[in-house]
Amino acid sequence: MNLAELNQVAQAMVASGRGILAADESSGTIKKRFDAIGAESTADNRRDYREMLFRSTEAMSKYISGVILYDETIRQSARDGTPLVKVIEKTGALPGIKVDKGIKPLPFCPNEVITEGLDGLRERLIEYRGLGAKFAKWRAVIDIGEGIPSYDCIMTNAHALGRYAALCQDEGIVPIVEPEVLMDGGHDIERCYLITEWVLKTVFEQLYYQKVALEGMVLKPNMVVPGKKCAKRASVAEVAEQTVKLLKACVPGAVPGIAFLSGGQSDEDATAHLDAMNKAGGLPWRLTFSYGRALQAAPQKAWAGKSENVAAGQRAFAHRAMMNGLAALGQWKSELEKRAA
Repeated sequence: MNLAELNQVAQAMVASGRGILAADESSGTIKKRFDAIGAESTADNRRDYREMLFRSTEAMSKYISGVILYDETIRQSARDGTPLVKVIEKTGALPGIKVDKGIKPLPFCPNEVITEGLDGLRERLIEYRGLGAKFAKWRAVIDIGEGIPSYDCIMTNAHALGRYAALCQDEGIVPIVEPEVLMDGGHDIERCYLITEWVLKTVFEQLYYQKVALEGMVLKPNMVVPGKKCAKRASVAEVAEQTVKLLKACVPGAVPGIAFLSGGQSDEDATAHLDAMNKAGGLPWRLTFSYGRALQAAPQKAWAGKSENVAAGQRAFAHRAMMNGLAALGQWKSELEKRAA
């Protein structure tokens, strides 16, 4: 796949009014979510749940541009024997794959982590491309706390993101580059801005050094928000203003689009913040969503692991997908949430 083809896929991933469904939860993470709704986390149940989302025709065909899959899911078939990748493709969305191997403690850096998975990555990419993946995802995790993040943590994770992205493009796969600054701490919005700025500038430096074509990638960053434990909250307008200001300072216009992670925000906050940024306009790239929990919490609750609740789960998913699709256009209104309730 040449640069023109990589760019074509990247543009499709951030198509106007559409965003990416992050359905790449590890087996451990989805077990926790299934435990919360009283569903057993078996391979069949995980398949049935994800098939319910992928067969939600209205949501998938109108508002979802791509789906990030987990290794198990990209190999699974629907109940009728159709590969789940084909179910996704039939809706017009693109299949993608999480390729990192998760986080491990970073040596000599207390309370910091490094994402692993570069060993054997080229071979995995070749296999995933054969299974139908058009894009991939690698998540780096940066925490804010007393004395952290360190230079070592930011540089090591940025370097890994650059190596991953270069390998993806070399194998004809569009990389989603995801440096996530966590919102778990007590930091204020100003500290989030400063750390995220440091992270993004370091990441783009590494992408440059490793010859990654910016036209053939999608950035998946956090928004600029205060930590969950911070007493001083931020308004929707402030989050939007600070996030756009930061992105304009750090992200080259050659990048086709930015698909935000929700990072633990409530469903409606994630939607409202995205909408406010798009309402502001004047942006060199498309701003959209790549949400996991903020798209799935409602359908999981409605489904609750029961086949008789599939239609209710699909309605809940369609609603959240539509809200975020409108937000990606700057056309969302809070009244639409109340009307659905």
